[in-house]
Amino acid sequence: MTVFNLLVGGPTSEWPDTLKAGTVTGQWIGGDRGTLRLLDLGIDPVVAIGDFDSLSQSEYERVRAHVGDIRAAVPEKDETDTELAVTVAFRDYHATQLNVYGATGGRLDHLLANLWLVLKPRYRQHAHQIRFIDRQNTVTFYLPGNHEIQKEPDKKYLAFVPLEAVANLTLPDEKYQLDHEMVPYPISYASNEFMGTSGHFSFTSGLLAVIQSKD
Repeated sequence: MTVFNLLVGGPTSEWPDTLKAGTVTGQWIGGDRGTLRLLDLGIDPVVAIGDFDSLSQSEYERVRAHVGDIRAAVPEKDETDTELAVTVAFRDYHATQLNVYGATGGRLDHLLANLWLVLKPRYRQHAHQIRFIDRQNTVTFYLPGNHEIQKEPDKKYLAFVPLEAVANLTLPDEKYQLDHEMVPYPISYASNEFMGTSGHFSFTSGLLAVIQSKD
């Protein structure tokens, strides 16, 4: 498995403790200002991507001194910095899993752009390989099928969030169950819980986000 981590420019207050401590394993990609924050943690990313419009000239020179592969984009573009980074992770670095940090908190338009990224046709095939991680939540994405998810030891809550119309959503062994539910629009089935150390779910069409979270 080729695990890559992507740090984008969301507030550091939302970082999990493992990121603050610099103990996350895997190779790193820096998204715009996230690159500078990685350097501050003593991490040299393999690639830095973005328009870098939030960096001063001295900060950008620091990035150039530490990163061998820099993909600079113009500020006026059709893709966000996060989308550019996701494209490079899968297309050029052949990531099998991509953990995204710094994608939550701060501006709501950025949060929604990040969460809805997996709905775009070019990223949909990689939805199951993408995770968003912050200090309270882990968000994973699923395409139709039968799935098993393992409970994270520090998380209490479990949410199932259809991002579009979902058919036959079935939750057979969670605290609150569904049986072949037809979901015509996005909704959050929030505050569910595991009944053990794992849970199962299935659906036949659509795209689903699953969130493990804690207070």
